[in-house]
Amino acid sequence: MVKYKIAHDKDLCIGCGACVSMCPDNWEIDDEGKAKIINDEVENIGCNKDAKDSCPVDCIKIKEIK
Repeated sequence: MVKYKIAHDKDLCIGCGACVSMCPDNWEIDDEGKAKIINDEVENIGCNKDAKDSCPVDCIKIKEIK
């Protein structure tokens, strides 16, 4: 089964919370006010694609892994 690896560049993150609002099951804001991935490998891309697409600084990358 195909899985997805989600990468987040915390240095680029501005902490806007767009990813959290689009995908609250897998994204949260950490103590530093930046986005944080709860699970960086998922079987179903689900709302993580919406989180990636909503990021204004393009700091979220998603790759298929097999």
